Amino acid sequence: MCGIVGILGRHEIAPVILETLRRLEYRGYDSAGIATVNDGRLDRRRAVGKLVNLSDLLVHDPLVGKAGIGHTRWATHGAATVVNAHPHRAGPVAVVHNGIIENFRALRAELAAAGYEQDSETDTETVVQLTRRFLDEGLAPVEAAFAAVDRLEGAFALVFLFQGEDDLIIAAREGSPLAIGYGEGEMFVGSDAIALAPLTDQITYLEEGDRVILTRAGAEIRDADGRRANRPVARIELDANRVEKAGFKHFMAKEIAEQPRVLAGVLGQYLDTEMRLALPEALDLAGADRVTLIACGTAHYACHVAKYWFEALAGLPCDIDIASEFRYRATPLSPRSLVIFVSQSGETADTLAALRHVRGRVGQVAALVNVPTSSIARESDLVLPLHAGAEIGVASTKAFTAQLLVLALMALAAAERRGALAPETVAGHVDALRNLPGLVNAALALDADIAAVAAELSGARDVLFLGRGPMYPLALEGALKLKEISYIHAEGYAAGELKHGPIALIDPEVPVVVMAPRDALYAKTVSNMQEVMARGGKVLLISDNRGVAEAGDGLWHALSLPELPDLLAPIVYAVPAQLLAYHTAVAKGTDVDQPRNLAKSVTVE
Repeated sequence: MCGIVGILGRHEIAPVILETLRRLEYRGYDSAGIATVNDGRLDRRRAVGKLVNLSDLLVHDPLVGKAGIGHTRWATHGAATVVNAHPHRAGPVAVVHNGIIENFRALRAELAAAGYEQDSETDTETVVQLTRRFLDEGLAPVEAAFAAVDRLEGAFALVFLFQGEDDLIIAAREGSPLAIGYGEGEMFVGSDAIALAPLTDQITYLEEGDRVILTRAGAEIRDADGRRANRPVARIELDANRVEKAGFKHFMAKEIAEQPRVLAGVLGQYLDTEMRLALPEALDLAGADRVTLIACGTAHYACHVAKYWFEALAGLPCDIDIASEFRYRATPLSPRSLVIFVSQSGETADTLAALRHVRGRVGQVAALVNVPTSSIARESDLVLPLHAGAEIGVASTKAFTAQLLVLALMALAAAERRGALAPETVAGHVDALRNLPGLVNAALALDADIAAVAAELSGARDVLFLGRGPMYPLALEGALKLKEISYIHAEGYAAGELKHGPIALIDPEVPVVVMAPRDALYAKTVSNMQEVMARGGKVLLISDNRGVAEAGDGLWHALSLPELPDLLAPIVYAVPAQLLAYHTAVAKGTDVDQPRNLAKSVTVE
């Protein structure tokens, strides 16, 4: 997801924009740029790669001005080159953009026929050329920008800067998040609160179709129909330490280490003073005829684990779906269904589109998000915040375990409200969950052992992860973590599926990670593991002390966790999977926090 910032300030703003863009690096990017207006003159600087390259360029070729826009680009249309980097400029107008303009080819052809040729491969340059054309036809900057936005199809957040206008920024939002910040004699616009937090604590989140005229005197917001709109101003509180590494080498390492505190905080939010479940009464767990969980990526794997919990604990039928697939099927929807959308950012484009697809057609729409002011949260009937704090590393860690814990509490609440479990049984599960912070600390204590294994694992080209029951989605998640930050090809499989094809991949060069707590499925999982070893496969077993002891000889490596109740195992076993991926990536020297080709929040389909 690209990062956007715009400032109408009282001082030189290029250094401020650069620092603000650094706070958006976690989103993932491949180029960056800044444009300013100084005494009416529009100028810009762009560079490929990390922000240090742009910073070096600004040292040798400074930008001056107290009005400006900045951008970190994650490539969609066109490679990572200077000519494709933002801001894009056409004569007197510059634009930064997050999203995709779906009709840009038709617009490009129309503009070319009128003599407006593009230099870049991007869809964004179509916006700036279109705006220039309207300016050439005699429209004023505000009208020209709005006229250009009227012609666009797709999802976008746009910010415009104009030559000759030292006190004007135009912004528009359609499908991609954008926020306005208020200062004293200054105004700001940015992709999210993290971008604006050092500048202001007064934020307005724009709604779909909003367009904004910013001057230092304030913001004039118009809705999709062109009417003046009043959007609430919220006060944000974002501890700066939460978006700093705090002595850790990487944000991912910091966020893995924060999990005991995060899980304790989640329990504090959703248990009352007598340690009983305290989920919102408005959450209709008793009246629902089924629950549907919809998410993408890591959040989808959290939902996959929760399916086992809802069905086993509450006897409540549960469907899970990948958001990007859900609304393209003729999915039967029940007016008694509870549909839960899970997203760390609350801005995931496919998940938001799926939410809009079901809204008004099901009994209740709930959101489980880490950003309670996000689009998914605002458009849901009910919000359950994760309370995980800002997650900067692209590979989700603490948000994943927080999602698992909230979903576990929801499954227990469903069991309680539906009478599927006796009150004392529910209380026993809650007491067990209260031990999670300490158990995760025990898992974190394996860090040095995992780093030693990872040093060997880093030489592999392919890795398989196996698990049964709730450990199957954990195997999928472990494989995802490894591939996304170490770039090693990894796949997760249900252990019982091994003989249905994947066993053909086994040889001495393919490590196999087996996640097998000593539960009711342990013997079957170990049997599958023995089949791997019989074919020369190298097995890393993650189990508890008795599980490792009973597995027998021939293991490549073993990691021992405490013995755990079934409900807790997926949450605790997530930690060694995260550490294994982290240390493997460190051993390989990859960019742990900003892996190639990935963005933290995917806001386009």
